[in-house]
Amino acid sequence: MDGILPLWKERGMTSHDCVFKLRKILHTKKVGHGGTLDPDVDGVLPICIGKGTKIIEYLQDSGKTYIGEITLGFSTTTEDASGEVVAQTVIETMPLSVEIDEVMAEMVGTITQIPPMYSAVKVNGKRLYEYAREGLEVERPQRQAEIHYFKRTSEPVAKEGTISWRFEVGCGKGTYVRTLAVDTGAKLGYEAHMSDLTRVGSGGFIAKECFTLQDVTDLMEKEDQSFLLPIERAVTMFERLDISDEQYRVVRNGGFLVIDELALADASGMIALFHQERLISIYAQHPTKQAFLKPVKVLRND
Repeated sequence: MDGILPLWKERGMTSHDCVFKLRKILHTKKVGHGGTLDPDVDGVLPICIGKGTKIIEYLQDSGKTYIGEITLGFSTTTEDASGEVVAQTVIETMPLSVEIDEVMAEMVGTITQIPPMYSAVKVNGKRLYEYAREGLEVERPQRQAEIHYFKRTSEPVAKEGTISWRFEVGCGKGTYVRTLAVDTGAKLGYEAHMSDLTRVGSGGFIAKECFTLQDVTDLMEKEDQSFLLPIERAVTMFERLDISDEQYRVVRNGGFLVIDELALADASGMIALFHQERLISIYAQHPTKQAFLKPVKVLRND
């Protein structure tokens, strides 16, 4: 069994929980996920199976899309609704929608984030959430995040001393949306947290394509593998190059290709090599021999 399963992860489960359960459901050990989702977050979780596990890193590096809610009024230990309240702000005047929009627009582009204490980032060989559970505070490394867009999708609503609104964000690898919510509140002058979050897109997969664990279980009982998508779906973000039989003989042995002999629009990024409609390898420009492409990952050579 080889391919990609676009899974809809339900709340209350870790990404690893999903992988563990799928190994039993699918009767295979070669299962991995293409991007961690927190237990309190539901949404799109691409699952790689068999030879599909070779392209996990590309799914993890791909862009993500989320919808959620930001709440002003108090912040929490985890920066989301599951944490304990650590600070509060009395809201006397509701911020104008235009003020919120201006602040959210300021967050678009390359921004600097400090990961939350309840995160998997390692400091001195130990994950931040392990320090947090011990009640320890450590210096956290700054990280760069790419925010493609960040927009408000509902009017702000006041309730019990808080103000909330819905949002949608498109972002790159490693973005902490919880921190994005907190930083948005700080720019507006309030304590804040992310009160709700769902991932609706990841690795080129969207919500309507997804299957739940129960869906997969039911289909497997019918010996139906319609939930399994081809590995080729995982590299749609790369430039595609269809190679000839002669070039395939070179590629299957890990050989170099001369860029000037190829019909490429752009040779600067990752290039997905196809032969007879099958994804064979991922190639990229040689770091020192600029006239050549070299293999980065061989997926099939049979």
